[in-house]
Amino acid sequence: MISVKEALARVISTAQVIGVESISIHNAIGRTLAEDIYADRSMPPFDRVTMDGICINYDNYESGQRIFPVESIAAAGSPTVRLKDKSKCVEIMTGAPLAVSADTVIRYEDLKELDGAFEILEPIVRGKNIHTKGSDHSKGTVLLSKNKRIKAIDINILASAGKSIVEVYCNPKVAVISSGDELVEIDETPTDYQIRKSNVYMLQSRLQELGVESKTFHFVDNSDYIYSEIKVILEDYDVLLMSGGVSKGKFDFIPEVLEQLGFEKLFHGVAQRPGKPFWFGRMGEQKVFAFPGNPVSTLACFHKYFVPWLYKVRGLECQLFKVVLANNVSFKPDLDYFAQASISQSEDGRYLATVKHGNGSGDMVSPSSMDGFIELPKGKEVFEVGEVYDFIRF
Repeated sequence: MISVKEALARVISTAQVIGVESISIHNAIGRTLAEDIYADRSMPPFDRVTMDGICINYDNYESGQRIFPVESIAAAGSPTVRLKDKSKCVEIMTGAPLAVSADTVIRYEDLKELDGAFEILEPIVRGKNIHTKGSDHSKGTVLLSKNKRIKAIDINILASAGKSIVEVYCNPKVAVISSGDELVEIDETPTDYQIRKSNVYMLQSRLQELGVESKTFHFVDNSDYIYSEIKVILEDYDVLLMSGGVSKGKFDFIPEVLEQLGFEKLFHGVAQRPGKPFWFGRMGEQKVFAFPGNPVSTLACFHKYFVPWLYKVRGLECQLFKVVLANNVSFKPDLDYFAQASISQSEDGRYLATVKHGNGSGDMVSPSSMDGFIELPKGKEVFEVGEVYDFIRF
């Protein structure tokens, strides 16, 4: 059995970029950019009017003129017009390009409408209500940098830069596998000794949130069957996420079968709770994360080990999140303790983690009301209010 620190280091050491692919921005949420994104033109690309109203030449206002007859009207999406007579105005809408020879926009709220003209009622300054061409970014500026995780707001930027197709790092092809004769499908009625499959759907959903497509499989407790099924799955997938079958039971065949298939075991057993029987190995570029079958164990191992590995594969670093312990916790086993906790914020802005003990690693309901795991390191038995520890969001 190895430490959590060593286990994570071994997992991360196997992470490498798989490749680069071009995808539509409609499918880019959660993916990582494999290219810099440049402004293909100035932003904004013209002197853009920011208020509905009129535009004038300020020199006339400065000389004392307050009433400006309307020369023309300009709407957003129409070509740039010219203010031919500087003693007049162009009635202009938000988003339209500023009229040539005009340099100031006055909003309707500061005007009095007359018959075919507008009177300026409030003091104004030159250049008001104009978003100047290139004032945000000039042509050629890097708008989004390589190795950035794409968020919804970034789609706005990509679209504005004319990037309907974007280069991103490839995701691993992931198979999510449950095992055990006690598991039945969701819509089946289990007998007294059966339970419905759930871990695989939790993992698949979390992968979807992370922008990774996956397919689920199920193994019965038969070593020959498991061997043949894994052999077939490996033809199409880079990563196997497995839940169950890795402890010391008579029917926990997964570790033995994986080694028979040629996988190198990098570790089996980590000094942590929950998730101590976690098995991890590789064969060439293919990886297996074999988690214990209890739901909380699967959840903890997935977020502690697979998520940082995935970030690394995408060219990212998984950022640590620090919290302050809000209640005293006692834990005697010499193991790292991933304690379920909810997060709140103190008046001075600190994040506080309140540990709430569930009913063991088989209690799948308790994590639903939690925000994640606070990682309490082994080596002490009492963890006190005010101490700062790493937090794993789920």
